[in-house]
Amino acid sequence: MGEKTDVWQGTLALMVLRTLQTIGPLHGYGIARRIEQTSGSMVSVKYGTLYPALLKLEQEGYIAAEWGVSGNNRRAKIYKLTRAGEKKLAKEALQWERTTLAIARIFAPSEEAS
Repeated sequence: MGEKTDVWQGTLALMVLRTLQTIGPLHGYGIARRIEQTSGSMVSVKYGTLYPALLKLEQEGYIAAEWGVSGNNRRAKIYKLTRAGEKKLAKEALQWERTTLAIARIFAPSEEAS
């Protein structure tokens, strides 16, 4: 596979919220692996970036965490999306779509450039 893409500042939270919306409650390692899997291994999530993002999302009330057991029977913090997180995701996803559309227009071949 090609180069791994760095995660833009602010987009990791959006990816975490979307992953929890899609998969349901999950531990940090599972969130990171799912983001990498969904991106076709184009995005690499580093733990030094993920866990501060999870803590921030939890402090802001967008996710909730409780101790549980992971798939391999280890004690792990399990994260789940809150109602506030659902609202935040809807708002941020719309903003993301607008932003990527604007960037796509900037990079699209111009009809004036002939």
